Amino acid sequence: MRPLTEAETRAVFEKLGRYIGENIQLLVDRPDGTYCFRLHRDRVYYLSEKLLKVAASVPRDNLVSPGTCFGKFTKTQKFRLSVTALDFLAPYAKYKVWVKPGSEQSFLYGNHVLKSGLGRITENTAQYQGVVVYSMADVPLADVGEYVRSEDTLT
Repeated sequence: MRPLTEAETRAVFEKLGRYIGENIQLLVDRPDGTYCFRLHRDRVYYLSEKLLKVAASVPRDNLVSPGTCFGKFTKTQKFRLSVTALDFLAPYAKYKVWVKPGSEQSFLYGNHVLKSGLGRITENTAQYQGVVVYSMADVPLADVGEYVRSEDTLT
């Protein structure tokens, strides 16, 4: 487990910036302590500095998941967000989309949301903008299909 290089940090923060904007600072400096991003086996983990100190004593081969997996780097060094980052991104999201209950199930199984399935959308959301999808009950939704397909590698 090691700190991110400058290029890796830029790639992670650019991707996070598409969803939460300047609120990235709120992820790092939280009221319950300071948090950081670390790279372990091409995956980026989000963990507290207290947990970082404890994880430093575990051998690298035995360390499975030092924190919450935010995403991974592909072989071409592009960063992909993971479903497990949703709980941390949702409260700080700049652009949100609320889906009607009829379209919610379809989205959860990996299908696109049609215009007729939209309940609300935040103002000034640009085309192709990264958004967080919510149910009408303000619960962030994740593509269950993605979770099931990559369940073995989400550690």
